Amino acid sequence: MKKVLLVVTLSLVVALFVFAQFGCAGPQPTTSTNANLAIPSPTPDKAAIETEIKKIENDWPRIIKEHDAAMVKRIEADDAVFLYPDGSIGDKATDVKDMESATLTANSWEVADIKVNVIDIDLAVATGRSTVKGGKYKGQPFPYEDFRWIDTFARRNGQWQVVAGAAIPLMKGTTSPSPKPSPSPSASPAMKASPVTKASPTAKPSPAMKPSPAMKAAPASSPAKTKTP
Repeated sequence: MKKVLLVVTLSLVVALFVFAQFGCAGPQPTTSTNANLAIPSPTPDKAAIETEIKKIENDWPRIIKEHDAAMVKRIEADDAVFLYPDGSIGDKATDVKDMESATLTANSWEVADIKVNVIDIDLAVATGRSTVKGGKYKGQPFPYEDFRWIDTFARRNGQWQVVAGAAIPLMKGTTSPSPKPSPSPSASPAMKASPVTKASPTAKPSPAMKPSPAMKAAPASSPAKTKTP
């Protein structure tokens, strides 16, 4: 009898031990390693983005000629900020108003040297040059014909829009690099020995070469408020 009780007791102990080890142990939570992995950003299609932004920039001459305010409303962001060539600050509302009132006109408006730097899938920066012939703003002629500009684009709801832009006028003579001085005079012994060449006052910079005040800054009536197409 004692033997039977001992066997029963040992069986109960073993059963309790097994139950404690396996029966009560629920499924262990699995820790996902994917939660800590960064989701890679999609690779931008640079060629497609460049094509789309260049199309917008090349359309500015038509927009200005036809006073297409509807297109300005579409391609400029509501919170866009612009720095005009005369130093003034503008925004989308200013550009739309100028288009609707036809205060910005030109005989011709050419866009060239467009380059697009794609930052990511939703951000890009465009630079270029505009040449304006017969440009007027509120009846006043432009003091400059050539401008360099930069536009920052952001893609919002699938639409590329200008969120910031700036333009600066180029003074005449700055559109192409000036020729470098010829080294032949300095290398020629005859030129070195010539007292006329050394003493010649024509070698001194001509006062006429100094920038005139009008070229340094646009007058107050400057229509340099040209949108940077």
